[in-house]
Amino acid sequence: MRRWMQSSLQRKLSVIIILSMIVPLLLLGVFAFAISTHITEDKARLSGIDTLTQMNNNLDFVIQDVENVSMFMISQQEIQRYMSSPSEDSIARSEIIGLLTNLAASKKYIADITIYAPRFDTSLSTSALYRSELSSQVKISEVRHKQWTGVYEVENASGLQPVITFIRPLRSTHDYRPLGWLSISLNETVLAQSWSVLPRIGESQGQVWLINDQGQILSTADKSRLAAPLESSYPGLLTQIGLSGTAYDGSLSYGKGEAKQTVMYQHNRNAGWTLVMMIPSDQYTAQNRFILQLTLIVVLLSMLISAALIWLVVSRVVQPLRHLTRLLYHSDPAYPLPAFAIDSHDEIGRLSRSYHRFGNHIAQLKQQLIRNEARKKEADLRALEAQIHPHFMYNTLSSIHWIALMSGETKIGAMVQGLSDFLRLSLNQGKDYCSVEQELNHIRNYMQVQEIRFPDKVRMSWAVDQRLYEHTMLKLLLQPLVENALIHGIQKKDGPGTITIHLEQEGGWIRFMVLDDGIGMEPERLEQLRSMLSQTAHSAGEEHQQVRNAHSDTGYGLRNVNERLLLHYGAQACLRIESRPQAGTKISFAIPLEEGYRENLDCG
Repeated sequence: MRRWMQSSLQRKLSVIIILSMIVPLLLLGVFAFAISTHITEDKARLSGIDTLTQMNNNLDFVIQDVENVSMFMISQQEIQRYMSSPSEDSIARSEIIGLLTNLAASKKYIADITIYAPRFDTSLSTSALYRSELSSQVKISEVRHKQWTGVYEVENASGLQPVITFIRPLRSTHDYRPLGWLSISLNETVLAQSWSVLPRIGESQGQVWLINDQGQILSTADKSRLAAPLESSYPGLLTQIGLSGTAYDGSLSYGKGEAKQTVMYQHNRNAGWTLVMMIPSDQYTAQNRFILQLTLIVVLLSMLISAALIWLVVSRVVQPLRHLTRLLYHSDPAYPLPAFAIDSHDEIGRLSRSYHRFGNHIAQLKQQLIRNEARKKEADLRALEAQIHPHFMYNTLSSIHWIALMSGETKIGAMVQGLSDFLRLSLNQGKDYCSVEQELNHIRNYMQVQEIRFPDKVRMSWAVDQRLYEHTMLKLLLQPLVENALIHGIQKKDGPGTITIHLEQEGGWIRFMVLDDGIGMEPERLEQLRSMLSQTAHSAGEEHQQVRNAHSDTGYGLRNVNERLLLHYGAQACLRIESRPQAGTKISFAIPLEEGYRENLDCG
């Protein structure tokens, strides 16, 4: 046996690793069995307490909201005037009922709001009740302070409905004399939805009750138990929980043997109610037995599988594959795949060679894809420009210009001349760059046409540093922004408006700003545009196409300009938008002061 082990490092490592694994696995099984009961019970208790806390917070919100609504109602001037008037005002009554109905409809847990007016021997209610058991809970005329009733049934057009009612006196805000009473009824069915989803402990066999300070069940999933005392089903439980205002929240075990249950409770001190959750203990005891069985099975299977796998892969497979996994995990898609050198002729060696061929193939495909995309964009641009024969277009527009002048149509002549100059710079003999002065002249030609189309509607203002005229920039950046300001800002405004072109130097950058005093944008629309531009700046490939499709109906010109700025100048040059409703919009961008020396010769 010793010679057999010493003759192979694989056997040594396999036997040592198997023996070192068996002992921890056995200890782990014993440890899991010993503490599973405590862990499962603690997890069930903590999960129940967390859930109960969420339920109590929801209940607290509802209670506080009901009190806020009641304070709002009793302080309303219309209600105060109606309740204090010597005679009933039918118009005021209708308006108050409408107000009550709107409030009740806005909160799904409010079943009814009623104002009792003893002066007129009447009541104002949001719903017509055929029958109500409120009189069995409290005598309205004897209510001197705000209070909650127990649960009772009312019958309306929807049928029988369990409700819990909050009542408070309605007093004059001037002399504090009693005027009547206000009641707000909670729909118990809606309220119970907050605790209808129990934690997945005990195969969903847990129960939740909402009880008042007298131990009466106010709300539960089991509607047959409503209004019944909890003590009748669980004797002595209320004594252990405590229902006083100073009682603490907590948990306890109730019952013995198979009837043992874990009880968690929290007090709501705003209304004097208590939330009680009970989970049968035998459910997580059954889980403990299942955990024990599962642990034993896992330990045995782990021992067998580990012994077989260790023996097969310890010498040759594990280390090379782990090395390859680390290389792939830390590889960056932007760079070539790292080298994986294995000097062998077995499967691992062949895998290494295949890995290298695969990496080279990916790099070639990436370069080919980049070239194809660049060629495609260039071809699309050239095809678009080729659709208009420049010389034919210029000659035709020139002929129209002179005919208009000879006919005395000076406006038409000026409009055609502006259009001709506009198209001449737009095409620019296929060049992508122009001078700042050319770009500004391009805007002047564009606005010459637009001012004829919309006389006395728009005025241009220029604030330009003429020392920047000779600098080079990407062409056709300002025109879409000016067009956007004209169409979406000035044209929608009542009366004339002004578009201002502002150009200045900021350090090593040239800052362009297009400002208008049009209708501006709402914050939601402004945020939508900013989000669209931000997504365009961070998208690529198919993801970029999805961004374009998602905003295909709006902001196309802005998105196009932003994309060109990003591709040519980087993220610092992208568009910035500021706007306020009815105050106007400012769109700005910046380009480097020394624009690409390689492009200087491209200016026309």
